[in-house]
Amino acid sequence: MPNSKIEQFEMETKPLKKTSKQKFSDFFYNEETGAIMGRTPESWGKIIIFYVIFYIVLAALFAICMVTFLQHFINPRVPRLQQEYSLIGTSPGLGFRPLPPDVRSTLIWYKGTGYDSYKYWEDQLIDFLSVYKKKGQTAGAGQNIYNCDFKNLPPQGKVCDVDIRSWSPCIDENHFSFHKSSPCIFLKLNRIYGWRPEFYNETSVLPTEMPLDLQYHIKNITDHNRDNANMVWVSCHGETPADKENIGPIKYLPNHGFPGYYYPYNNAEGYLSPLVAVHLQRPRTGIVINIECRAWARNIKYNRRDGLGVVHFELMIE
Repeated sequence: MPNSKIEQFEMETKPLKKTSKQKFSDFFYNEETGAIMGRTPESWGKIIIFYVIFYIVLAALFAICMVTFLQHFINPRVPRLQQEYSLIGTSPGLGFRPLPPDVRSTLIWYKGTGYDSYKYWEDQLIDFLSVYKKKGQTAGAGQNIYNCDFKNLPPQGKVCDVDIRSWSPCIDENHFSFHKSSPCIFLKLNRIYGWRPEFYNETSVLPTEMPLDLQYHIKNITDHNRDNANMVWVSCHGETPADKENIGPIKYLPNHGFPGYYYPYNNAEGYLSPLVAVHLQRPRTGIVINIECRAWARNIKYNRRDGLGVVHFELMIE
C-alpha cells in the first residue's frame, strides 16, 4: 500500500474588523503593542523630556531678554512719556490741604474754638504733613537731604530739605491756628517730571494782572538780591469784592511762593514737594468766603476751568 501522505492546508482568514468601540479603546491603550494614545511609553518619555527642555530654554531666553531690556531701556524713576507727551502736560496745577470729607466739595467749615469741630481738619493736616516729619526715617531719604538756599543748590542726586519749623505758627503743636479762628491752609504745586519754572524775577516784565502787593514784594526782593526772586510766586485773594473785604490779612510761610532750587523734580529718593502755608490771620466769621490761590511763573498757564495754576476753596467759620 503506497505511503499515504496527509496533506494539511491552512486557510488564510481575514482579520476581524474592529468595531468603533474597540478602535477607541485601542487608542488609549493597545494591548498588542503596549501603545498609549498612539505612542509607546518610551516614545512618550522622549517627547516629554524634549518639550520640558525646550520650554525651560525658551523661558530662560525670555527672562534674559526682559532683564536686559529693563536694565538698559526702562528706568523706574524716569517716566517714559514726559512734559508735552504726557497726560499731565507742561503746566502744573495747584492743590490745597486740608481736603473736605466730600470729594465734590471745596468748603472748609468749622465752629471757631470748638475742638470737636476743627479736629477733622487738624487730623487731615497732621496726616498730610506726617511724611515731612518722618523724612529722616524714610528709606534713602535722610542721606539724600541737603540744606539748600538760593546760593547752595543741591548736588546731583541730593534733594532739598523742607524745614517744618519755618511754618510756625502753622504747626500741629499750635493746632494750625484753627483754634484761634485764623486757620492755615497749605498749598502744593503738582509734580511734573523734569519741569523747570521760568521765574518772574524782573519787575519790568511782571504781568499786569498780578496783585499789587505781590509786585511790591518782588520789587523789594530784587532790589536787594535778584537770585532770591527765583520763586514760583503764590497769591491768594477773595474772588468777589465782598470776599476781598472779608478774607482779611494773609501771611505766606515760609516764603511768598515755592523756591526755585526745589526744581526740576527728578523723582530722586527722599524728595518732598515744597509747601506754602497760607495763614488767614483774621477772616470774617459767620459767612462763606470764596478764595482763589494762584501760582505765578511764565510757563504756568492760568485756567480756572481746567485747574491749571490755580486752586479754589471756600472758608466758613461760625
